Amino acid sequence: MLDVIEKLLILQDRDRKIHRTEAELANVGPERDALQGRLAGTQVALDGAKLKVKQIESERKRLELEAEGKKSQIEKYALQQFQTKKNEEYRALANEIENCKKVIVQLEDQQLEQMEKAEAAQHEVTRTTQAFNEAKHAVDNLVKELADKEQLLTKQLSDLKANYEVLAVGIEEGALGRYERLKKTKGDNALVGIDHAVCGGCHMKLPTQIIRSCQAQLELVGCPNCGRVLYYAPHMDLMASD
Repeated sequence: MLDVIEKLLILQDRDRKIHRTEAELANVGPERDALQGRLAGTQVALDGAKLKVKQIESERKRLELEAEGKKSQIEKYALQQFQTKKNEEYRALANEIENCKKVIVQLEDQQLEQMEKAEAAQHEVTRTTQAFNEAKHAVDNLVKELADKEQLLTKQLSDLKANYEVLAVGIEEGALGRYERLKKTKGDNALVGIDHAVCGGCHMKLPTQIIRSCQAQLELVGCPNCGRVLYYAPHMDLMASD
């Protein structure tokens, strides 16, 4: 194999590692956002449970105040009964007192219902608090792992790029320029092998002369179909499949 081909293949391998590392690094942010989103979901559930407890307590207090108001009305009506001398007014006030008592019973029943709801809601707060704490602990650990991974990948990427520059220095300028141009359109497959008489990039059948020129290893040979640089290694089968 031509020395320049070997150098370009090493360079292409570095390019592939650089691109894989860049892709992994690019995924760190979305992974972190997904973790934070998962934690935010448990936070929403916890906030909702706490809000429900407050709403239930607020309703219970409203009922309690309403019941107290009815009790005050009973005292007022009782005083008016004591002061009145008319039987008709006395009976009317007695009727109002009875109505107030009925309302108080209903309000107290509703208060008991709210107390039962509050107990259940408080259990839900306890459950969602535990779920949130567990999720936060897990997310914090995973976020730390991502931060460590990001730091490691950043270092690896920096080293790979530095190594790439060192490797590129040792390649003939024309060959390097050709590789760089191909890389812009062909990505990480600027150099491809020949297998069963077809190009390893575009998979088109190659003319016999091109195959022989590549096998001779005297110069860089390009695929007449896609332009990629072709190379030959002993393990490759140059003959077309039957």
